[in-house]
Amino acid sequence: QVQLVESGGGLVQPGGSLRLSCAASGTIFSIYTMAWYRQGPGKQRELVADITRGGNTNYVDSVKGRFTISRDNAKNTVYLQMNSLKPEDTAVYYCNADLNFLPYWGQGIQVTVSS
Repeated sequence: QVQLVESGGGLVQPGGSLRLSCAASGTIFSIYTMAWYRQGPGKQRELVADITRGGNTNYVDSVKGRFTISRDNAKNTVYLQMNSLKPEDTAVYYCNADLNFLPYWGQGIQVTVSS
């Protein structure tokens, strides 16, 4: 069974940091773009960042300079390093990846930025 499993969320104070991880498991013969999305309270889901297999990255303007997406192709894992977190970063974060030519989503992980 192919799936994405996220980890690393939680509660952090403004200005703090968190690192999210998302590992793909199962019988996987191809992974292309991997991405992180988020959905805040009362908001639509938005793309936070994505990364191609070759390492090209793209970020939403609101996180540029604060978040860094990376991947380890040998481990089928994508990461999101989040620094200088703000209350408006509070959301459920979802991992997304093209696995075996099909789109998959993780179950979502809560990130709460609050003092």
